[in-house]
Amino acid sequence: MTTQTHRPASTLDTLDAVRGGRTRRTARRRTIILVLAVAVAVVFAVTLMVGRTFYPPADVIAVILGQDVPGASFTVGTLRLPRAVLAVAAGACFGLSGVTFQTMLRNPLASPDIIGISSGASAAAAFAIVMLSLGSTGVSAFAIVAGLAVALIVYVLAFKDGVAGTRLILIGIGISAMLDSVTAYVLSQAAQWDLQEATRWLTGSLNGTKWPETVTVLIAAAVLVPVLLGQARNLSALQLGEDTAAALGARPERTRLVLILAAVLLISFATAAAGPIAFVAFLSGPIAARLVGPGGSLLVPAACVGALLVLVADLAGQFAFGTRFPVGVITGVLGAPYLIYLIIRTNRVGGSL
Repeated sequence: MTTQTHRPASTLDTLDAVRGGRTRRTARRRTIILVLAVAVAVVFAVTLMVGRTFYPPADVIAVILGQDVPGASFTVGTLRLPRAVLAVAAGACFGLSGVTFQTMLRNPLASPDIIGISSGASAAAAFAIVMLSLGSTGVSAFAIVAGLAVALIVYVLAFKDGVAGTRLILIGIGISAMLDSVTAYVLSQAAQWDLQEATRWLTGSLNGTKWPETVTVLIAAAVLVPVLLGQARNLSALQLGEDTAAALGARPERTRLVLILAAVLLISFATAAAGPIAFVAFLSGPIAARLVGPGGSLLVPAACVGALLVLVADLAGQFAFGTRFPVGVITGVLGAPYLIYLIIRTNRVGGSL
């Protein structure tokens, strides 16, 4: 004998509404990611074609495929292509790292730009350039190690029966201010040539990009991005609080350490190659959240937004004004007003990503 359970019509209607809402959110999310990916591809292609000399798409494709095209092989293959690839890779790394910290600590101010990691890498790079006269490899190594060291110091100082987001942000801001002072002192001792080199790096620039630093970032991304994506479910669980995350099997402290290590390494490698491009890590997550809407991980959308921001800012810095500006100047102009707005909004109503 079979017993059938009949649910009230109101319950079925509610379940259908929930399923329908979930389906619409998933469809919107996929559409937004596809649109962002197409936008990145389009701007990437434009970056390869335009410049002092315009090369048609056929020439660009031929160069990418390894064919010898007079003029284009050098201009596109040696100058523009590594620059554009680094813009995409570094932007994606900044976006992923930023949204990881913001989501994990449930605060849009918890970006590596704000909590001292970028400042640590910058101070170390300035010291390596000015005081030690190291080349690009040595500067990159100093920046990566310093980024990890600052993240460890901030984490240890903020740890007290767990890590509270507000405490970590405040400690990070204080350490960032100290490191900025160190950078200023180092620059004050620099010779003219070293000062120009250090200033260019600290601004965040893709000028003179070569394949070795680009390949290094690509390798780091190939190793670390899957780690972050693999932790996407646990990262979402951390948004619900440590007790809830633990009940869902996320193991909060272990998850947090893995996320911090992967995110800090990503942003350190990107910073070592392109400099601390201002506010990309800070802006990518909130922009992605507004585009995608609630529900689901922001990792992939934020990576796409970060890549698009750096590509567009670099293109604008090269051709939109009477003189050429480094990419970090353009992103700084975009990010500073948003930071002011976010601080005001957070102070009034309390902010979350």
